[in-house]
Amino acid sequence: MEKDNKLGIFALGAMVVGSMIGGGAFALPTDMAKGAGAGAILIAWVITGIGMIALALVYQTLSVRKPELSGGIYSYAKAGFGDYVGFVSAWGYWFSALLGNVSYSVMLFGALGYFFPVFGQGNNVVSIICASILIWGIQALILRGVKQAVYINVITTIAKLVPIFLFIIVCIIFFKVDIFSFDIWGSNNPSLGSVMDQVKSTMLVTLWVFIGVEGAVVFSGRARKKSDVGKATVIGLVGTLLIYVLISLLSLGVMTQQQLSQQATPSMAYVLEAVIGPTGAAIINAGLVVSLLGALLGWSLLSAEVPFVAAKDGVFPKIFTKENKNGAPIISLTATNIIVQIALLLTLFASSTYQALYSIASSAILVPYLLSALYGLKIVITRETYDVNSHNSMRDMICGMVSTIYAAWLIYAAGLQYLLLITILYAAGVIVFVKAKKEKKQQVFTRYEAALAVLFIIFGIVALKLMYSGLLT
Repeated sequence: MEKDNKLGIFALGAMVVGSMIGGGAFALPTDMAKGAGAGAILIAWVITGIGMIALALVYQTLSVRKPELSGGIYSYAKAGFGDYVGFVSAWGYWFSALLGNVSYSVMLFGALGYFFPVFGQGNNVVSIICASILIWGIQALILRGVKQAVYINVITTIAKLVPIFLFIIVCIIFFKVDIFSFDIWGSNNPSLGSVMDQVKSTMLVTLWVFIGVEGAVVFSGRARKKSDVGKATVIGLVGTLLIYVLISLLSLGVMTQQQLSQQATPSMAYVLEAVIGPTGAAIINAGLVVSLLGALLGWSLLSAEVPFVAAKDGVFPKIFTKENKNGAPIISLTATNIIVQIALLLTLFASSTYQALYSIASSAILVPYLLSALYGLKIVITRETYDVNSHNSMRDMICGMVSTIYAAWLIYAAGLQYLLLITILYAAGVIVFVKAKKEKKQQVFTRYEAALAVLFIIFGIVALKLMYSGLLT
């Protein structure tokens, strides 16, 4: 790709912010307040902030010390733990990204339903038809060139921040300390449980709104300067973290925890409506529409890039490497949107099946995060790329340990149910990996990779049987 088609730090930063701030930000006030009081929410943000900043610093370090690994989140897993583990990371991330687009599509037309009732909750026939047109329209846009699509993402990222900043400013003006401090630890609401229970439930919410922190890393192969990848990741994360903290805490100074927990989605709209009237709800819903359009574009780019890069490395079938004349990954993008289209139809005809698929994919993204953290820790321990006088090795060791512990805890916190469901996804991927390896006439598995694949298949079959019997939902 020519240098003129490379991405600068501003475009990369917009990928990070645009990927993280989707629909979740607009639902944060109620999502957080449902399980915790203001004190526990603040603790959860501190813990999540430490964990996610440590992970972002790991990505920054890897982008500088391993600039040749242009596939980012996928290539770190491959370089650290072999081809099959790299494939597992890419496969899980791909499905997380593309099924995330299904959720954004439904949420988008649900938001439009505020203005045009014909769309209902976003999952009726009219909504699915329009969502399908939108998905394939975005594909046509991306096929005109990845750089052009990324710059449109920059515009939508800026546009989505306008109503969010308006919300923050209005809440600061109308913030009441007595409302915020009333029952700050949730002691008057026994259903919330202990402070630790509140923190745990809230931290799971904070994780989902940070998915996308790796946006710049995925596009590291298209970056003008490798050092920009890490800078964009850290700057984008810190800025987004500040926005999220302000949204959730300022809302608790406008409404009490119990009032906030009862608001509909998007709860930001109803908080602003309570302060400035229906105009506030209209502004936030319009902002949500723009935000989701940007998130759809950003995640379409991300979801197509991962199998494209993985195919270049030989762990996805070779057909995924095909590009059009504009340098866009045409086969990878088309395959992605075919699966998105099928999942959209599932939301219309079998919503429970779609929810199961999305739950699997949402949990699967935790595995690539853990593998990235482990690789960052591994290169410090083995001193790879570090010399005797390296001044940052202790910082990198701490970041690697903190991010590894954080990612492992999140997988544990997701629960055995989701871990078992993930094995169905990875069991299905074995077929794709075998095909890719045979195309290159390479040995398919090492001994430990074969054992891992067999475990996925066994547990995947067990999970399917448990789902069929109704014991796993």
